[in-house]
Amino acid sequence: MVQSTQFPFEFLHADTKTQARRGRLHLPHGVVETPAFMPVGTQGTVKGLTIDQVAGTGAHILLGNTYHLSLRPGSELIAELGGLHRFMGWDKPILTDSGGFQIFSLGEMNKVTEDGATFKSHLDGSKIHLRPEDSIRIQEQLGSDIAMVLDHVIALPASDEAVLDASDRSVRWAQRCKAAAVRQDQAMFAIVQGGLNPNARVRCAEQLMEVGFDGYAVGGLSVGEPPPEMYRILDIVCPVLPTDQPRYLMGVGRPIDLVEGIARGIDMFDCVMPTRNGRNATAFTANGLLKMRNQSHASDDSPIEPDCHCLACKHSRAYIRHLFQAGEMLGPILLSIHNLTFYQRLMSSARSAIEEDHFEEFLNEQRTRLA
Repeated sequence: MVQSTQFPFEFLHADTKTQARRGRLHLPHGVVETPAFMPVGTQGTVKGLTIDQVAGTGAHILLGNTYHLSLRPGSELIAELGGLHRFMGWDKPILTDSGGFQIFSLGEMNKVTEDGATFKSHLDGSKIHLRPEDSIRIQEQLGSDIAMVLDHVIALPASDEAVLDASDRSVRWAQRCKAAAVRQDQAMFAIVQGGLNPNARVRCAEQLMEVGFDGYAVGGLSVGEPPPEMYRILDIVCPVLPTDQPRYLMGVGRPIDLVEGIARGIDMFDCVMPTRNGRNATAFTANGLLKMRNQSHASDDSPIEPDCHCLACKHSRAYIRHLFQAGEMLGPILLSIHNLTFYQRLMSSARSAIEEDHFEEFLNEQRTRLA
């Protein structure tokens, strides 16, 4: 197994009763304290928020979308303007996905062959052919700290034959991604596929580790399967992966899923859920969700959470509800800030619980409060 030390992952502490890990990932644009949650900046922006507001939530790494940025404004233009960090004004680490999930999400609009994926642009219907080499070239032009390999994601449930075909192709595409890479200042993470098939997952992980990458993601989950099935796969995959490299669960998710993932050894997460829910008047709290359009908040002078110091919690629930009822754009902005802050507070609390060997108690508390 070939491992890189160019982007060191400090293993700081292992929880004594779970598989939770406390770490520190060193990247060209800064240090990422793990476990970490990455806000999603699909098109070079976390929807509705300024960069300073995103930083104010406690985030220290963002996710950018290779597919969307390659279409608009174009990775060549972003490169000419100094790269994605300068383009969007974010001076901390950025991870870019590969476009693999877009191949999956476009469904019937795509065709996958060994060479790559052909699909239609969601903007104008034009035909796009994305190969592993293209994905890496685009990500190198964007200049992210972490580039993801192109993988083949399929919908679940699926036959064992389809799962094995896609996971084996993902390994071959990962090899091509690594061979195509030119930049020395960009980490590359591989993606373990294999659906809900334990043998396929282990085989994919072992083959990727033989190639050697700077980190390993678990992909193809949270695509419709019940949460216990996702947890089962994490219980199988995480023990196979290297202990001295970061592990990333892609596209997850609910606060309880983050905590359950950490308990199984996951270090990094991303999801649009906090901002999407915020734009739709739903607030995350330590005791579950609040629907801010509900009449019960109409005259409530208390903040969303009394112990939260975000911009939204400087206002009353009544005011937040009023903003949504009036159609004011400030409502979605404030709730997006609150939800991202809540996710970062959850990660900070998880890191402290691991350091203090109290993560099992923290996990059980979150199961009660967030379920």
